[in-house]
Amino acid sequence: MSLGIEHVIHIGAGLPGPLNDQPQELFDASGRLVAELAELPPQGARRMSANPHANGGLLLRDLKMPDFREYAFKVPLPGTGGPGDTRVLGVFLSAVAQLNQQPRHFRIFGPDETLSNGLEAVFAVTNRQWVAETRSNDEFLARSGQVMEMLSEHQCEGWLEGYLLTGRHGLFNCYEAFIHIVDSMFNQHAKWLKVTASLSWRPRIASLNYLLASHVWRQDHNGFSHQDPGFIDHVVNKKAEVVRVYLPPDANCLLSTMDHCLRSRHYVNVVIAGKHPAPQWLTMDAAIDHCTKGIGVWQWASNEYDAQPDVVMGCAGDVPTLETLAAVSILRQHLPDLKVRVVNVVDLMKLQPQSEHPHGLSDPDFDALFTTDRPVIFAFHAYPWLIHRLTYRRNNHHNLHVRGYKEEGTITTSFDMTVLNDLDRFHLVMDVIDRVPQTGAKGLHLKRQLQDKLIEHKRYIDRCGQDMPEIRNWQWGNPHPLNFGNQSPPLPA
Repeated sequence: MSLGIEHVIHIGAGLPGPLNDQPQELFDASGRLVAELAELPPQGARRMSANPHANGGLLLRDLKMPDFREYAFKVPLPGTGGPGDTRVLGVFLSAVAQLNQQPRHFRIFGPDETLSNGLEAVFAVTNRQWVAETRSNDEFLARSGQVMEMLSEHQCEGWLEGYLLTGRHGLFNCYEAFIHIVDSMFNQHAKWLKVTASLSWRPRIASLNYLLASHVWRQDHNGFSHQDPGFIDHVVNKKAEVVRVYLPPDANCLLSTMDHCLRSRHYVNVVIAGKHPAPQWLTMDAAIDHCTKGIGVWQWASNEYDAQPDVVMGCAGDVPTLETLAAVSILRQHLPDLKVRVVNVVDLMKLQPQSEHPHGLSDPDFDALFTTDRPVIFAFHAYPWLIHRLTYRRNNHHNLHVRGYKEEGTITTSFDMTVLNDLDRFHLVMDVIDRVPQTGAKGLHLKRQLQDKLIEHKRYIDRCGQDMPEIRNWQWGNPHPLNFGNQSPPLPA
């Protein structure tokens, strides 16, 4: 007997005809498929499930990585001004791209936002991949490049997922508000990572890395449509063994965090960082130590020494960290007897119990940071209820008061964005006064002055179109120039 392929297809498709009622041609007397048909499926690596081109973990090679410490931003003192955290990171990423050009193992994906997100340095070593016609005024377009850009988040996500599944490494940079466009694609990839982690025949692949910049607190001319930090909430819904969320407070912490993420395997890493000029807090050595722990007390910003604090000031995110430290400077200047502890969070998963996430702190370690009975004022980058969700089982949760984004936004000044959402330094100080009764009459007097200062702020930005000089020029280590009782500064020249 000899069966042509059209014969087999005809039978397999269940098509009507004289062939589908002749089982003796397909099976032997014992009911087994005849040898000629049994030999048709591919063998070994030609099987779909065993094809190495569909099993990226078999092809995966480590990235060639530069020493991120060589790209550190010098921080002689906390509060040193920086050019923008992602702009420092961009120089490091350009070195990663250059080291992995031959063979090509690394690409940066983004919806036409690589320049806008502060990663312009990568174009010193590579271009945008482009196969269509080019013109003389085109910028960074070439037949060969490691930057993949198209104004479609879906397309970029699909490109990156496919790139990872074939054993390479990549980074997706995007405006924070618009990463929501790929929510469902992230869902499927995260679920796939969870399931395949338990399959012995499928080695782990490089992590899916998101860098979210142009974030909610620094939108300038874009306004309310570009202000949404909710992707974090969406990511945290997925299994703890898969997802990681990082909020580095400055450029050196961002370098340390991104080096870790690019080396990691089989995770979804979400890193949120700013691109605007901002204060820098930690030297590189201090940043590495802080990021390794993921959370910690900033002793240089605290004044508790060896005593129990009166209040804990927690913060996660670059702008919340800035406003928290500015609030602490006001407290230390105007309520010097108040004992303040500053706790900064880089790895958001540290807030969860160990039973819920492998990065989570034990209850004793959490209590050692946040106490069991003192007020905690927590300034958070995103929607405040996520912090409550992560900490609701903790001993001191009832004393936790969280400030974050509460869906108030517009085209306004950077400081006014924090005021609109009660995340600014003045509201944080008033929150302390409301929850620490021992501040007494001095605290109530300071609160009234801060309420007046908020009115003055609104009047000033309406007249001048920028934040007050005492906000724009504030630096850690100097007295906070609140100018109580003075008239608003004159209009700028």
